[in-house]
Amino acid sequence: MFKYYYKIATRNLWRNKGFSAITIMGLAIGLATCLLIALFVIDEMRYDAYNKDANRIYRINADFLVNGSAFRERYAPSQFGPVLKQDYPQIEEYVRLAQQSNILVKKGQQTLLENNVCYADSSIFDMFDLKMIAGDPLTALRNPNSMVISESMAKKYFNSIDVVGKILETDNIYTYTVTGVIKDVPAQAHLHFDFLRAMSGREDSRKTEWMSDNFTTYVRLRPGITETQLNGYLRQATKKYMEQDLRRLTGSGMEDLEKKGGHFGYKAIALRKIHLYSDLSSEQETSGNIQYVYIFIITAIIILLIACINFMNLSTARSAGRAKEVGLRKVMGSERGTLIIQFLAESVITSFCAMLIAIVIAALLVPYLNDLSGKSLAITPLALTWILPLLLVIVVVVGLLAGSYPAFFLSSFEPVKVLKGKLASGFKNSWLRNSLVIFQFAAAILLLVGTLVIYNQLSYIRNKQLGYDRQQVLVLDNTQALWIHAKGFKEEVQKLPGITAGTMTRSLPTETSHDTNIFSKDAARSEGQVLGINEWYIDTDYFPTLGMHMASGRNFSPDMPTDSNTLILNETAARLLGFNDITDKYLYRGNQKMQVIGVVKDFNAGSLRDKIPPAVFTLGEYTSRMAFRINTNNIQATIKKIEELYHARPSMQGQPFHYSFMDDDFNRLYQSEDRTGKIFISFAILAILIASLGVFGLITYAAEQRKKEIGIRKVLGASVSSIVAMLSADFVKLIAFAAVIAVPLSWLLMNKWLQSFAYRININWVVFVLSILLMVIVTLATVSIKAIRAATINPVKSLRSE
Repeated sequence: MFKYYYKIATRNLWRNKGFSAITIMGLAIGLATCLLIALFVIDEMRYDAYNKDANRIYRINADFLVNGSAFRERYAPSQFGPVLKQDYPQIEEYVRLAQQSNILVKKGQQTLLENNVCYADSSIFDMFDLKMIAGDPLTALRNPNSMVISESMAKKYFNSIDVVGKILETDNIYTYTVTGVIKDVPAQAHLHFDFLRAMSGREDSRKTEWMSDNFTTYVRLRPGITETQLNGYLRQATKKYMEQDLRRLTGSGMEDLEKKGGHFGYKAIALRKIHLYSDLSSEQETSGNIQYVYIFIITAIIILLIACINFMNLSTARSAGRAKEVGLRKVMGSERGTLIIQFLAESVITSFCAMLIAIVIAALLVPYLNDLSGKSLAITPLALTWILPLLLVIVVVVGLLAGSYPAFFLSSFEPVKVLKGKLASGFKNSWLRNSLVIFQFAAAILLLVGTLVIYNQLSYIRNKQLGYDRQQVLVLDNTQALWIHAKGFKEEVQKLPGITAGTMTRSLPTETSHDTNIFSKDAARSEGQVLGINEWYIDTDYFPTLGMHMASGRNFSPDMPTDSNTLILNETAARLLGFNDITDKYLYRGNQKMQVIGVVKDFNAGSLRDKIPPAVFTLGEYTSRMAFRINTNNIQATIKKIEELYHARPSMQGQPFHYSFMDDDFNRLYQSEDRTGKIFISFAILAILIASLGVFGLITYAAEQRKKEIGIRKVLGASVSSIVAMLSADFVKLIAFAAVIAVPLSWLLMNKWLQSFAYRININWVVFVLSILLMVIVTLATVSIKAIRAATINPVKSLRSE
């Protein structure tokens, strides 16, 4: 029996090769898109799952709001982890990490700049599943000068993994003994480690400064302990060990702050949630966003539904050509059930063919998706173990779902009416078909609106006036290696043609994290007078170099030595402090009394997801970084001259010369949004392509049903344009109905997405008009192809049966 259905199905598919190809390709593109989205979503959801105890591991985040000043970071005091393990037996283990942005590592006569560096407690190997392939995890980080490196770093510096006992020279002055080699951390991890230094090598790791948050702390709970319980322990420990210092520094306790709408404490976030759910802008590595995961899942469902609807419509469009076949089969004794099984079998076989093509399409598009997403996705044999069963289920479900309507529709034909040329109800009278088409158009409009809103928001971010000029600013890293020669190097660079300004600093506006210090409006630190404010470390040339402007007062001056005991506020800090006039205004940092000499205009630091924070600028010669404003058409030649000056001193021979442009650094802050936007746009284009195939199927069906009407109209003198307009009118009406549904829904969804940005666009009505107009244009262009052909057929051919 199955063989019979298979033969009939394949013959019918082969007899209508063109139509079958369109049907299969529409479904194949839909399935391939869903497969690609599934690969992306699963990769995002698997972050940190490589740890066997991942569901019991939590990170401790600081969350303060003191007198209107907020501090939310992934840090905790040095002793918080040890105290939690000591006081609460429910906490099984802790580990502290102190990340560094980079280090210098010597390789022969060359010095390289490396990332993914941190200090760590030896318990890191017990907390995380870092596979040690050389060395003993129990002793590897016991001594202060010990270092564990990743497998790739071992091969890079020693061409071997048998490196235990060998020496690495770092930062030009330190030597470390390699005591272990670990497997490279999987890509799906929120933190990656290439160089692990022993925490005992940091003096501040042994200090009990409870009001200093410098360490990222993770804890592992015993089985059965919940996140809610852990947050309770954090509050108890905070109150026990920090409230006295909190009162000393701010004049308020935890309950006092809460009564005034503030808070002071620490919150736990599950390890598996950090990548997708953390809303901290200062994560060590680029995070994902659970909203984007939901958006992609919804997009996959929409695209799959559109593909199914197309399948149904295209199959129905062929019904006119197979109506007499059904009538003859019924006359010859075929039962309706047999016909239904036959058509469902055809649908499933078609769906199966689409699945095979979908796998090929997905495999071809995976490299493109990797380029957009920055991932290394692949359809591997291991991936196929879950992909194939899933696809087979989808094939059967889609085949039955998509084939059910045509099957029941075709099998319901009455033989007498069919053989007389009278078919079932037409295009206009099918409420189910029209409903499906409205859904299809609404989904396409929703995707178009989403695409335009994402594009406009990203464009707004790139072009927003930030309060500083990031264009043509060259940023140099590793300038601390110049030591006492840093200031002289800066002055030499500023004399080069094309260099208009330069600054040495520890703080740049393209960074997401800055030091926070306690400042008070009075020496006694009275209640309500103390705030935690971001402190920026700059020189006298900082504001002019970056194009920042003073709102009042003056900038630091190299001619005034006393400026080392002064500070400048941004406008947000001045408002928060109530300094409408800065004359004779002072702030206290510890016991140091510092005069406010100026207010700089607000500028956006870090990401536009966050509002401008209050900031204090203090003066000093900080050699961590340098930034130079370049005004020349020959930028590469200028950079070459700067590099020559950098390496001119004997001590700098072999040192890495690393630079970037500030506008590129700024764009990297939105790497996740930019990648997501491009992926979403690509999927939206595929959805519109699938929808266009569906429209083609619909106009084919409509033209088949109304061919005699078209012939009569032509005989009576109707023009081609009037017939095309007549056939197009039905689709324009359906688009209008779809717009009524899609516009408010898309506004709600995209407005929710925009809420994650502190600075965002307003959704303009033009976005909705353009989306609807584009859908109308695409639809009319598709309709016209078939409608013009139907309108130009000789009416004799369509009326000859009469």
